[in-house]
Amino acid sequence: MAKSVPTEFKLNSGITIPAVGLGTWQSQPGQVEKAVEHAIKSGYRLIDGALCYGNEEEVGKGIKASGVPREELFLTSKLWCTYHDRVEECLDITLKDLGTDYLDLYLIHWPVRTVENGSSKLFPTKPDGSRNIDRKWDQAETWRQMEAVLAKGKVKAIGVSNFSELYLERLSKTWKVVPAVNQVELHPYNPQHKLKAYCDSKGIRLEAYSPLGSAGSPLHDDPVIKKIADKHGVSVATVLISYQVNRGVVVLPKSVTPSRIDDNKKVIALDEDDMKALDGLAASGKQTRFVTPPWGNDFGFENWFGPGTDAPEGFVFESRGQTFE
Repeated sequence: MAKSVPTEFKLNSGITIPAVGLGTWQSQPGQVEKAVEHAIKSGYRLIDGALCYGNEEEVGKGIKASGVPREELFLTSKLWCTYHDRVEECLDITLKDLGTDYLDLYLIHWPVRTVENGSSKLFPTKPDGSRNIDRKWDQAETWRQMEAVLAKGKVKAIGVSNFSELYLERLSKTWKVVPAVNQVELHPYNPQHKLKAYCDSKGIRLEAYSPLGSAGSPLHDDPVIKKIADKHGVSVATVLISYQVNRGVVVLPKSVTPSRIDDNKKVIALDEDDMKALDGLAASGKQTRFVTPPWGNDFGFENWFGPGTDAPEGFVFESRGQTFE
């Protein structure tokens, strides 16, 4: 019997989430509304956004234009760093922009609080240009407020994004509600096997952002991935998206191009040999993270690998800008 591929996953909150959704990071004004409308009309039900993307009002217009009832959709947004002390305020801005009275999933975008100081509302900096970070802030307080908006019914599930095992372990000491999701960068060059094992043990579902890499990503020319794509008669993008679903991860490819949005819905079953080959690419010397925020030296690596911990051997720190479309 042929292996079946999941179309949705159950979260620890009891609700189900589609296995593939549309990411909206860096989807530009004038494009994202049409992209969201097209995606929903073509069958997508999961739309992933965030306050700091600066396009949620337009995303909301695309949702409305699709004509699909709200209850058939799964809407995700994220708490931005400058609102860690005002979770409900940030959520209310998102709800208004999206034109809905609840979210299906709300995530802490980064495990760091930044403080407004008049330099910028969303990206406050110090005189030296580094982020104005509140290093004394306790993420347990942010999570307490997340649990509060969940209790109010404004969100159906809560989770985190860009949390390392260390930060999750710290949060576990005080959480009353276990995060439903941890959204992180995942692809064959950054599979995060250890983090996945940890999250699986806690019942936390991983979500993959930037599953296709970034603009000019070497993933699309990797001979191992291309060989698997040729074997199945599909595109490299289909292999990269399918890789995540086959390993039990929700995947969020981003595009504003209708044909690519349609193509990104396609998921195939990968066999044991395929998965073994993809799982081993990073360890073969290709470990690379493509998307990193410009936190600068003030932020360092501590929210990725733990306070005072340097990047592991073989880790490549770089930012290539937009995710691959």
